[in-house]
Amino acid sequence: MANQRSNFKIFVVEDDTWYRNFLSYTLQLNPDYEVLAFENPKECLNNLHLKPDLITIDYSLPGMNGAELIQRIKEVDDTIQLIVISGQEDVATAVELLKLGVFDYLIKNEDTKPRLMNSAQNALINVSLKSEITTLREDLGKKYDFSKTIIGNSDQLKKTFSLIEKAAGSKITVSITGETGTGKELVAKAIHYNSDRKKAPFVTVNVAAIPKELIESELFGHEKGAFTGADSRRIGKFEQAMKGTIFLDEIGELDLNLQAKMLRVLQEREVTRVGGNNTIAIDVRIIVATHKNLAQEVQEGRFREDLYYRLLGLPIQLPPLRDRGNDVVHLSKYFVDEYVKENKSGKITLSNDAQKKLLDYSFPGNIRELKAIIELACVLCDNAVIEAKDITYNSEKSINNILSQEMSFDDYTNLIIKLYLDKYDDNVITVAKKLDIGKSTIYRIMKTDSFQKIYKK
Repeated sequence: MANQRSNFKIFVVEDDTWYRNFLSYTLQLNPDYEVLAFENPKECLNNLHLKPDLITIDYSLPGMNGAELIQRIKEVDDTIQLIVISGQEDVATAVELLKLGVFDYLIKNEDTKPRLMNSAQNALINVSLKSEITTLREDLGKKYDFSKTIIGNSDQLKKTFSLIEKAAGSKITVSITGETGTGKELVAKAIHYNSDRKKAPFVTVNVAAIPKELIESELFGHEKGAFTGADSRRIGKFEQAMKGTIFLDEIGELDLNLQAKMLRVLQEREVTRVGGNNTIAIDVRIIVATHKNLAQEVQEGRFREDLYYRLLGLPIQLPPLRDRGNDVVHLSKYFVDEYVKENKSGKITLSNDAQKKLLDYSFPGNIRELKAIIELACVLCDNAVIEAKDITYNSEKSINNILSQEMSFDDYTNLIIKLYLDKYDDNVITVAKKLDIGKSTIYRIMKTDSFQKIYKK
């Protein structure tokens, strides 16, 4: 964690000269505080360009009461911490001021001095933490420079870059579709951290991972006592994402009964916690993702049509890795470098034969599968060079991969024989037994030009 700031600027707004001097003197006992005192609200407002971290406000001021001054300050900069100091103990007023975003409400009495010092210290710790979070989010935004973190230069990926750029420059809802493992969350983060919301939270919800009886509370929050086990109020993910972005992954898994409530939230831009009566206005960017065909889900009655059109927004279809050509090699080299960096090992290279073997496979698990394959190859390789023999595929995935392609019967035959030869170290007799065909048939197929094109060791 970064070190907390040591110098803070504080404004004191108080019309009583003696009490203004008292407050200023009290705060200046801390050498880290720079204190400026003002007699009236106008002087304070005219000096907000000096960017104070904290302002103490007398509630009863001439020409403008404390509540009005607070609203004016927040219109200029809502990050400034505010402490109201009043001559009268009024619980209703205190509650209203706290709702406006005031950090603390103090009463003028013999305890004012210690309470002010304690409250100011806590408020300024808050300032430090917010400043640190802002810095971390800016750094995170740099990390998600999508031209550097989404690897590849295929035409399909260039189209995706163009759509990410358009999405980042607008407030439109974005729907990301693509097979599992194509990088949907990475694209969502790239949009958020390159938008004007990048300093606010990015909140991820995997809809498929949350039991349907808990998803409403997870999204919208709940009040204390709303159901058995609700021992305290809980803020939902939509509220956590205030002024930022909420990423709803696997939105196609949302329970049909909850889809109506989701539609209302998107239309009204407000949520109601489970067990609560009050509505809470939300300012949140929506990005959704799914590997399903939502249009088909609508046709089959598993997804509401009105919600589908509300979520569609700007659609981004991520291409599967098998359609991205030489991006497979670019990504492989990137994952090798990442492995080297994380494990602090020496440089590892990818041989030409290994690259060819990778290009011959269509990766049903997409980028996620490629990363796992490369990490294993880095462990298995000798002499810091990944060879074709170090590239290993899960046999079940390999068969599924073959069957997912549209090929002729002869091409299927060639690939199946190649798969078995790879698996059994080119032992033709063993392969003939496993496939229940004659070894002469295998030898004949191996001599064909079509087989030779795919047979690479």
